[in-house]
Amino acid sequence: MELWRNIKSWLGGDRVDINERFELLREAVHGTMSQFYMALDRRSGQTVGLKVLDREKTAKFEHRFRGLKKPSEGEIATKLSHPAIVETHEYGKTTTDDAYLVMEYLTGQGMNTLIQAAADSFAQHRWELLRQAAGALAAVHEAGFIHRDICPRNFVVSPDCTTVKLIDFGLSVPDTPDFCHPGNRTGTPRYMSPEIVRRRATDRRVDIFSFGVTAYEMFAYQTPWPSSIKTGNIALGHDKPPVPLIECCPGIDPKLAESIHRCIEPVPDQRPSEVAEFLMAIEACDET
Repeated sequence: MELWRNIKSWLGGDRVDINERFELLREAVHGTMSQFYMALDRRSGQTVGLKVLDREKTAKFEHRFRGLKKPSEGEIATKLSHPAIVETHEYGKTTTDDAYLVMEYLTGQGMNTLIQAAADSFAQHRWELLRQAAGALAAVHEAGFIHRDICPRNFVVSPDCTTVKLIDFGLSVPDTPDFCHPGNRTGTPRYMSPEIVRRRATDRRVDIFSFGVTAYEMFAYQTPWPSSIKTGNIALGHDKPPVPLIECCPGIDPKLAESIHRCIEPVPDQRPSEVAEFLMAIEACDET
């Protein structure tokens, strides 16, 4: 019966009354296109993460892909299965016609918070966290999607800083030519690749660039292009030479620094074409 309910919800045949089915325990995050709650699912008795998308903002984003069969965030998220990716249990529409997703509720903090705090526990485990984050991104690509918003905020780190999970597939698209045409200028500006901000054709290497910026920040506690600019214009400087990572983190293995710098090359052809290339390159690096 539970499986049938989920199937009906996925097919849009069973609208969910959020207030009837869920007890909203607290609002965890208020995003640009959604609200996220820690909630008690009265149906299962479990504490879950409940994401409710803003209908107007979602429609505006989806309009960019009119004429294309773009899968919804829920469709994409439920196709991803990896230990370092948040598990999405269900998606559908509410009685007010808003899209919703039900997922595992993650304890811990966003990686961005730990980086800003330069937390000792984070520094002790960041090598393993880096590998897990890379594995999560590789799984997204292997499933046939581009995440489009890789950044520390979208990695949730466990309270003991030993595990990490990738979240938020609201900007994700299929890794096909139709969805890689110039003009889809979405993402977080500090982590955005030059081809996105310059409105050029894209591919999965936009994620590798953003991952490289994230990896750089994990070790340097700053982005490769320090700037006081607070607007999207900050991304216009991402085709300029970055501050050498080895200057910001003198103890880093030079091979790791080189591998991270390859990911943030302004020309896509100079970056690794697959996340696996990055993982292979850092296998023998010193973890101290």
